[in-house]
Amino acid sequence: MDLSALHNFRVAACDLNGQMRGKRVPANYADKLEKGAVRMPFSALNVDLWGADIDGSPLVFETGDADGVLRPTERGPVPVPWLANETALVPMSLFDDDGTPFAGDPRHALATTLERYAQRGWSVLAATELEFTLVDASGPQPQPPLNPITGRRLSHEAVLSVAEMDAFEAFFTDLYDGCADMGIPAQTAISESGVGQFEINLNHQDAMRCADDTWLFKALTRGLARKHGFAATFMSKPYADDAGNGMHVHFSVLDRDGRNVFDNGGSEGTEVLKSAVAGCVAAMPGSTLIFAPHGNSYTRLVPGAHAPTGACWAYENRTAAIRIPGGAPAARRIEHRVAGGDINPYLMLSAVLGAALIGIEDGLQPPAPITGNAYDHPDLPQLMPDWSTAIDRFEADPLIARLFPADLIRYLAMTKRQEIARFENIPSEAHWLSYLEAV
Repeated sequence: MDLSALHNFRVAACDLNGQMRGKRVPANYADKLEKGAVRMPFSALNVDLWGADIDGSPLVFETGDADGVLRPTERGPVPVPWLANETALVPMSLFDDDGTPFAGDPRHALATTLERYAQRGWSVLAATELEFTLVDASGPQPQPPLNPITGRRLSHEAVLSVAEMDAFEAFFTDLYDGCADMGIPAQTAISESGVGQFEINLNHQDAMRCADDTWLFKALTRGLARKHGFAATFMSKPYADDAGNGMHVHFSVLDRDGRNVFDNGGSEGTEVLKSAVAGCVAAMPGSTLIFAPHGNSYTRLVPGAHAPTGACWAYENRTAAIRIPGGAPAARRIEHRVAGGDINPYLMLSAVLGAALIGIEDGLQPPAPITGNAYDHPDLPQLMPDWSTAIDRFEADPLIARLFPADLIRYLAMTKRQEIARFENIPSEAHWLSYLEAV
């Protein structure tokens, strides 16, 4: 994409909440990006949900709010289909002046994890399944949108309804066209179990590219929904009494010869797969904050709500937190089903893939796979029950200390505690407005 032909373009990095932080720059910056022409405070990636500095943040109060250098990622520039004027977005990462990756940049956390795989001669393929809800956000509370064909408000579940997909044909056509323009490998789309809820799957690809595309897809979906007269939200629970939005991730690991290290020719998978599962199970309680990063997230993580609450695994069982899908042995993979749609994809993949690698490195053995409904196994280790407890566990858990840099753990915990405090001063019935298009 020729940036110099544009009037201007955007540069943005991902903050701890998954929001884009950056600048609009003139076209003559196109040839200067690699040279570090764009600077931004380190603290910009460590702001709260509303974009406010963190009280007591060392990035502000101990370093004088110093600048870092934004440099383009290997993802490269992409068009911005949700804006009226032709422009582009260049995904960036934040570095010190000497080229050291900034520890508070979530993308660097995932890069570090993937480098550990690379040191073993391995690469990771990953794919995400993203659920989102279309809403009418014009009133004091979110409502289902109007059916573009009938003009009546959606009112019922429509699992796998082709008619409901067809009603929003114009939106989904633009969404698939936008994915094609941005190089996002969108696959199947379905109407899900919630009112106005849909799911789109992204194809398996390099794990970093998967995280990049998941981040970009969320921005694309939200932007295009507004162009069509409604809103799209990935918040975990848009309606208290309806289905929540999840984000499942599938991954497999290839050796340097391109062989799937999880494939033993049968349905059970290799010992490497089982050790990876064991690591994911062991790290799951401490990782709750990554999979459920907001107060609203915990209204989804309740028994019987189609969201896993117990750390367990199983073969071909969608009630388990970790599922080993069936199918051809060459495609043997792990499906991690815990995360909500409101996650930061870089942190989520860092937690999942890092935990799997810990299991492999330590030679962990998983508990026996469950059978039947996971909610009927009350003895399972549980995810943290609330936001505050999840923050405390994340900050103190020894496995988390192996998954993330100490600075990132500190910054994220401070950010989330500030958000808890700020939400206490907002009426609970208005909390949804803060989450609607921010997560």
